[in-house]
Amino acid sequence: MKFTLALAMLPADRILPLARAAEAAGWDAVAFPDSVFFPEKVSADYPFTPDGRRFWAGDTPFVDPLVGMPAVGAATERLGLYTNVLKTPLREPLLVAKSVGSLAALFPGRVGLGVGLSWIPEEFTWLGQEMKTRGKRLDEQIEIIRAVLAGGFVEHHGPHYDFDRLRMDPAPGPGERVPIYVGGHSDAALRRAARLGDGWIGAQAGEEELGGLIGRLHGALAAAGRDGEPFEVKATPLVEATPDAFARLAAAGLTDVITVPWYFSGGDPHDPRHQLDAVAWFADTVISPLRDLEVAP
Repeated sequence: MKFTLALAMLPADRILPLARAAEAAGWDAVAFPDSVFFPEKVSADYPFTPDGRRFWAGDTPFVDPLVGMPAVGAATERLGLYTNVLKTPLREPLLVAKSVGSLAALFPGRVGLGVGLSWIPEEFTWLGQEMKTRGKRLDEQIEIIRAVLAGGFVEHHGPHYDFDRLRMDPAPGPGERVPIYVGGHSDAALRRAARLGDGWIGAQAGEEELGGLIGRLHGALAAAGRDGEPFEVKATPLVEATPDAFARLAAAGLTDVITVPWYFSGGDPHDPRHQLDAVAWFADTVISPLRDLEVAP
């Protein structure tokens, strides 16, 4: 099992110290969420709270993932870097591919791309993108990004995107591949992950709910003819911070924990010192003991 520190809802000046602390403590990766802006009024419900309300304030900072990832890459030596998740249908896929290809060339073997759909109608309207086609466009975007990152000349002629032969350089090196992780809890999202993804990213969920999601995901993988293939399963489990709890999740099929430890270790979750201490606390409390269990005879 791998462990990813979510660099979510943080002032910009805390990103690099926390990333360095995570690397020193033995975490595997960092992940950046995506929020382009905060509409004061939203005409849809947030899908991951019971009452449909956003749980963050309007002035909550979200560092742009495609800015934060290279900054962390340059400040660390080995941490993986991925988005959790990039609202790709808000963007043109060739521009996403350009940024991701450059990142992969700068930090070989460290970059992944988590993709998903936005639920906010205002984001689509104000960024000049169509919301009702976002699912079909995401399917097509994944195809385009994969093709461009493979290197050489490519062309694409689809219902939503159309271009003649082109190439983008730099691209990932020979034999390297940027994994694409598909986010979402809906049946459509799970099927998309199974058909097109190298992995799946889930949001916050308790142990029982997460087990159900993983079961549905494996059903979708089997339906797609991919049962048994290498496939990453990433999520934010809401469980007690013990090696046994995370060992159960690993046995259920979770391969990567994405978490924010300062919300689970006591203390003020907004205090910079507590955040740094929580990164080390979680590594000492969960990551190191769990890895000792994994290597025990």
